[in-house]
Amino acid sequence: MQPRKQELLLAIQKKREVMIEEAQRSGYTSEETVEYSQELDELIFQYQLHVRLQKTKMNFVKKSYKSMIVWPKHLVYQHKKISEIL
Repeated sequence: MQPRKQELLLAIQKKREVMIEEAQRSGYTSEETVEYSQELDELIFQYQLHVRLQKTKMNFVKKSYKSMIVWPKHLVYQHKKISEIL
C-alpha cells in the first residue's frame, strides 16, 4: 500500500475512535463530537481525493501506453530509397 494512503487510513481510524469515545462521554450532538466528526469528514475527503488521483494517473499511463502501440507504421517510419530522395 502507498505511504500516503496508509497514513490517511490510519488517521481516519484514530479520529473515528476519538469521535466515538467523545460521543459516548458527552453525547452525539456535543460541540466536541461534532468537531471530531467534521475533522473525520475532512480526512475521508482527502483519502477519496488521493485514491481518485491515483486512479486518474494510472488511467493516463494506460492510455498513453496504448496510444504508443497503435501508431500506424507508415506514420512512424517511412523507408525511402536514396534514389527517391535525390
